[in-house]
Formats: sequence, C-alpha cells, structure tokens
Amino acid sequence: MLELHAATTPNTLKVLYMLGETQLPFRLRRVRLYRHEQFSPAFRALHPHAKVPVIVDPEGPGGGPHTVFESGAILLYLAGKTGRLLGETPAARSTVLQWLILQVSTLGPMLGQAAHFGRAAPAGNDYGRRRYLSEAVRLCETFDARLRAARFLGGDDFSIADIAAFPWLWKHPGMLGISTADYPGLRRWIAENETRPGFLAHYEDYRELVRLDRADRDRASEDDIDRFLGRGRYWRV
Repeated sequence: MLELHAATTPNTLKVLYMLGETQLPFRLRRVRLYRHEQFSPAFRALHPHAKVPVIVDPEGPGGGPHTVFESGAILLYLAGKTGRLLGETPAARSTVLQWLILQVSTLGPMLGQAAHFGRAAPAGNDYGRRRYLSEAVRLCETFDARLRAARFLGGDDFSIADIAAFPWLWKHPGMLGISTADYPGLRRWIAENETRPGFLAHYEDYRELVRLDRADRDRASEDDIDRFLGRGRYWRV
C-alpha cells in the first residue's frame, strides 16, 4: 500500500485526486506543518527541501520501496505505474506534458505567491501584490482560452494535466478576488472536475486535513507561523 505524506495544500489535493482516479490503495500520513514536522530529519530523508506531498511506494521499480517527492513527479510516477492519464499517442502525451509543466512551473508558483503577498506580507508590498495578482489574472485567461478550445487541457481526454491544474484553479482565483464569471471555459471545466468520482473519492480526506491543519494554525505561536513561512528570525538573508 502506498504511503502519502501530506498536509493542506493544493499539491496534496492533486495527489488525492490522482489516487481517486487510479483507485490505488494508500495510507495517509499527516505532516503537521505548524509543528514543523516537515523539518525533521525523518521527513527530510523523504524530501530534501522539506515540502509536502511525498509518496512512498513499497513496490517501486525493481520491487523495492521507492520515494517520490514533488507533486508533478508524483503524478507522472503514478500515471506510469498504472498506464493511465498520460495521453494515448505521442502527440497527445506531448500536449499533456506541456500543460502539466506550465502548471508546476508557473500556475502554482504565481497563484501561491499572489496568495502570500495578499495575505501574509506586511504593508508596503504593493509591487509584489500587483505583480503576482497580474500574473494570476493572465494565467486564468490562458487556461480559459485553452478550455474554450478543448474539453480538457490535453485535448479530448482527461489527463494528469487536468488533475494538476484543478486544485489551483478551483478556489484560488476566488481567494484572490478574481471572478471566474468572465471565463466560461474555465468555469465549465471546473464544474466537470467537481463531479468526477476520482475527485470525490478522497475529497472528505482532504477536508479533514484542512480541519486539522486549521486547528494547528489557530494554536500556533507567532514564532511557529514565522518558521512555517520562513520569515522573521528565519530569514536566510
């Protein structure tokens, strides 16, 4: 049985969605971010940069245990393991990979930074706020244009590109004050993802993670928050 080391992040939701689509059995191992479990030697042995999610496959390549970190790499690994959701032809696979890489390289980082500068940064960061929010709007426009031209990001068939992008385009635009009302392709695609059995299969597991992590956050000290965000006395420069 796979082990999923996770906490409340859109990237964790990607992996839960993928596990629902592939129906692979797994055990959820919660990582308590506000108690800094991600910085422990045991977790750093799984991910050298101390991030969730991580999976451990006891039956990896060659039959032995195999650890995979970074959500995009996890999706690719599980798609390869099951032979699903990568595209049926070389051209389709290339298209899937292009949109997957756009998500991991740009969509997630830009929307994540927009949320950080909008919620966690002190006053006086108007340039950062406007910079990342502008990029978030531009990305919504880009993904909407694609989803007005095609049913899914990879074309006619659902794929790991959709699984990767959905958790970032589902709630984050609204959190940033970006309405999806002007993006009909994006809105139609979001509604379709919301009803997929693969997404619904483990959504309650994710909601429980959210509940538990919010409780930890509410009990966290200012120093705990600073360490989690890498600020204050934890600045590295």
